[in-house]
Amino acid sequence: MSGTKKHNKEKDYSGEIGLGAGTAGAAGAGGTLVALTGGSAAAPAITYALSAIGGVVGGGMAAGLGVIIGGPIALGAGAYAISKAIRKTKRKK
Repeated sequence: MSGTKKHNKEKDYSGEIGLGAGTAGAAGAGGTLVALTGGSAAAPAITYALSAIGGVVGGGMAAGLGVIIGGPIALGAGAYAISKAIRKTKRKK
């Protein structure tokens, strides 16, 4: 024997799944911001878009930024948690 051990464990892809979901969410959030600014990267357009998004939740520009950032974070964390839960139930069988 060469001393190497064979492991019959499956690789846990929960982190990759969470990262992928968060990245997709960030791309969607970025697309929403671009759509609201009319494709402009000018500061007044971005300020207006963030204020408009923040106004939906009763805040201003900072709240809009929180909504834009919070969505992908929540999506990634949720995908990670679901993936971990599925993996945990598979191990019990």
